[in-house]
Amino acid sequence: MTAIIVYVTVGSAAEAQKIADAVVADRLAACANILPSMQSVYHWEGKIETAEETVVLFKTRETLFPALESCVREMHSYKTPCIIAWPISQAHAPYLDWILAETKP
Repeated sequence: MTAIIVYVTVGSAAEAQKIADAVVADRLAACANILPSMQSVYHWEGKIETAEETVVLFKTRETLFPALESCVREMHSYKTPCIIAWPISQAHAPYLDWILAETKP
């Protein structure tokens, strides 16, 4: 099994909680960490924008990314949400076992 971390930014802590609850309840991720109050600076529609955002980190299986992405997109308030993943190259073996046990096969 390849474990991944999925990084998602949202507009508020309430939105982050709603999405995290749904993803974890559906066993699309074993865990969601909500990191409030991040400042983002980015290009959008020809201008440089600044916004306060909340980050959600999901720990899951690589094979569940398409379903997790779909769930997040369905609930997300942004037109073009940030939903990216990177592999967990090394980790404490019991933690990886826990991710496996707590997510859909």
